[in-house]
Amino acid sequence: MKAKRVLFIGAGLLAAFVLWTFLIINVDVQNIGQQGTAIGFAEFNTWFQGLTGVHMRLYTVTDWLGLVPIAICMCFAVLGFIQLIRRKSLFKVDLDIILLGVYYILVISGYLIFEMIPINYRPIPIDGIMENKQPSFLDLLLEAHIGLERQGPGSRETIEKALGFMGDLSRFESVADLGCGTGGQTLTLAEHLSGSIVGLDMFPAFAEELDKRAKDKDLQGRVKGIYRRRYDL
Repeated sequence: MKAKRVLFIGAGLLAAFVLWTFLIINVDVQNIGQQGTAIGFAEFNTWFQGLTGVHMRLYTVTDWLGLVPIAICMCFAVLGFIQLIRRKSLFKVDLDIILLGVYYILVISGYLIFEMIPINYRPIPIDGIMENKQPSFLDLLLEAHIGLERQGPGSRETIEKALGFMGDLSRFESVADLGCGTGGQTLTLAEHLSGSIVGLDMFPAFAEELDKRAKDKDLQGRVKGIYRRRYDL
């Protein structure tokens, strides 16, 4: 019964986390953060920020509280070390402690790596400095795909074949490429169309990369990447 209760509590907390994540990325999202970062519950966050302000003393306290899990980790490490000495074999140490040690090592290694290799930054500068922010799964996904020519299926050949069915291409004065990614298909369209092309994507980094690629091809006058979510259209 106790195991089931713990399982239900864990499942409930996971469901609450998923729901909160969904709400924070979909409800009242506005580009009001540092350097135009998008913030969910924008009106509430703006009101709350104005109400509380920034308190560096509180920030320092919470920073020091980050040492608490490290202290707990060290306690389990000492316990495992004592077992190793007494039982004289790593295989006789409690399996739970070994697995916990492996987990802690992986987590700490991940944090150290991303401290040395910044992927993202906190939206508010502390003492005028943009602090490293540990990357989410989405951050890692973007980093893995932003260097690719395209972020989905298709090819230059399929685009050109599709354009071949559309007759006189000069009649398309303005074109919108929804979900443009970093511009694999957008730039191919620009080579065949004489009108202006706007590439829209829900990830700002992809839209910025499209602008860079358009500039490299001297197409910045006709091709523009814009950050937009689907419900903003």
